[in-house]
Amino acid sequence: MTSKDLHSYEPKNGHGLKHDPFNAIIAPRPIGWISSRDGKGNVNLAPYSFFNGFCYTPPIIGFSSTSWKDTVQNVKDTGEFVWNLATLDLAKHMNATAAHVAPDVSEFQIAGLTAVPGKLVNVPRVAESPVSFECKLTQIIQLQGANGEKANAWLTLGEVVAVHIDKAMIKDGVYITALARPIVRAGRRGDYFTVKPEDMFEMIRPD
Repeated sequence: MTSKDLHSYEPKNGHGLKHDPFNAIIAPRPIGWISSRDGKGNVNLAPYSFFNGFCYTPPIIGFSSTSWKDTVQNVKDTGEFVWNLATLDLAKHMNATAAHVAPDVSEFQIAGLTAVPGKLVNVPRVAESPVSFECKLTQIIQLQGANGEKANAWLTLGEVVAVHIDKAMIKDGVYITALARPIVRAGRRGDYFTVKPEDMFEMIRPD
């Protein structure tokens, strides 16, 4: 193996680059476009860059907030949330919901999106999104460092109890990821990618 000229650093001492490469390296990442409702009935819709799936049975998804934000408080209070798939067609709408607004201001209205009532949760989904997961809260975990010191970040996990998929995304009984043109987060302040059919390839596991 040829040797590499490495840029090495310890995060606690700084990265020495123009932009922190951490979230650009762990990329692309699905977007946690989370709708929630507070105890007073106000609806919130916000995107989270740290999001993924963590379990098949039961199906569990999670998003991490780098501070205690309205969404986390809402989920804690009500025990419910909805994840909505962010796509290329909805990219500008999704970005608009990242605005910092008062809790009683609906990001659905700001972004020009349609709120559809949930089936099993009292939280609306984004009608324009081709896929939505209705979720029940399972855990909210405050993250911590290797030294045990608490971080200003909370991982919210939820069990998916209802799924809504636009049938146009299903071919011969199989959900085709690229048909939805999902957008995924990369690094810096505004880097995103989309998934196209020509970008996909298959590898069969050896076992």
